[in-house]
Amino acid sequence: MTLDKKHKLQDEHAEKNIDNQHKVKVVKIQDDQVELNNEIFYTEDGLQRVRPYYHQFATHAKGRWIGRTIFDVFTKEFRDRNTEYYERAIESGLIEINGKKVNKNNVVRNGDLVTHYIHRHEPPVTTQSLGIVRETEDGLLVIDKPGSIPVHPSGRYSYNTVLRILEIKHGYKPLFPVNRLDRLTSGIMLIGLNADIARQLKANMDEHTIQKEYVCKVIGEFPKGKIICNQPIRVVAHKLALNCVDPKQGKPSLTEFERLRVDGKYSIVYCRPKTGRTHQIRVHLQFLGFPIANDPLYNNKEVWGDKLGKDGTLPTIPEQSKEDNLVISRTLEKLLFDPTLRPTKMAGKCDEECNSGVWDGIIRRMEDWQTKQDVIRQVCANSDGPRMCELCANPNMPDPTPDQLCIWLHAWRYSGPGWSFKTPLPGWADNVLDEIEQVMYHPETQTIEEKVA
Repeated sequence: MTLDKKHKLQDEHAEKNIDNQHKVKVVKIQDDQVELNNEIFYTEDGLQRVRPYYHQFATHAKGRWIGRTIFDVFTKEFRDRNTEYYERAIESGLIEINGKKVNKNNVVRNGDLVTHYIHRHEPPVTTQSLGIVRETEDGLLVIDKPGSIPVHPSGRYSYNTVLRILEIKHGYKPLFPVNRLDRLTSGIMLIGLNADIARQLKANMDEHTIQKEYVCKVIGEFPKGKIICNQPIRVVAHKLALNCVDPKQGKPSLTEFERLRVDGKYSIVYCRPKTGRTHQIRVHLQFLGFPIANDPLYNNKEVWGDKLGKDGTLPTIPEQSKEDNLVISRTLEKLLFDPTLRPTKMAGKCDEECNSGVWDGIIRRMEDWQTKQDVIRQVCANSDGPRMCELCANPNMPDPTPDQLCIWLHAWRYSGPGWSFKTPLPGWADNVLDEIEQVMYHPETQTIEEKVA
């Protein structure tokens, strides 16, 4: 890998304040055209936002749809909106068959292409810029990803993602991510600017010749010395992004941990994952009894019980208090007076290999907790009733708080054959470099250290 080309982008992320007229402007173009318009992004209240836009969903008619009216199909197959919405969408041309406007009594036929233009409101993300650590001559882009920004377009995110920001704001395309960080995780990412370099680095990943080093902040006093967790991990619910230790059906996983610092309440821990399972560090720390301190998924007593999943222990009975249930019930009555406006549960589905009888309870508790958080956030932001979008009649979700933008897990350094890149440590792990030097993996080659742009 050639490492002799430095690259430093100007900070295009600091945008000018936009007046009130433009703040409420709606971009009425399809999302495949938005990338030509950098005005899709704007900054407000300390967050990077995306102007609402129409996202096209298109699919050919399913067998069970044939012979039914388009209105019947949408009201019975897609229940995330109420019947009044689908009636308006058909009348206004947001729902089409074969590219043509229809009425609610049009019948779906075999081979029809059904299109729905959804008015999408993307969640805001941090205004912290994507840091460019290095661009190499052979096409490797190394970045420092802030927490809160997902890597790939998926779910509620399309433009507030690493790949789309790099494409739209900085002109990088095509992009081939080599490693992927969770949305809430910060730190180093390797992205190929061509397929060859991405293929080479992914092969290095598969061969375990790339060393990965992370730093995290956990609850409690983590034990001294090298702690190894080799518990197998598997997916419990894909849509909830929920993973667990499972000695029988999990995939081989191994992470090395060493304590760097402790203050009586929290510990800063150095992590070396030797395999690459989803949420591996987070799941292993939970199993050891030291979950990441602000991890909403694996450090959550409402979901995992008082033991927080330590040693794989699961709660046997619901532990939500009657008072909590009463608060949520009254909250729903006060805010979401129309049941169709209630936050939609994520409908978590067990991995096909899992024992649903064991994990159904955890999945249900996670869904209930997420619904509860959505309701509470709406109450706090909309005490006088829900604020509705004028175009799609959906309630506007409140902004994330600063502590909801990231978790205390940072990908600090990646090293491979003949190269090594690292990023500055975040504020919650400041001044631990001396401790890291005592325990860290030392690559044989010289480390290349670049300050983030």
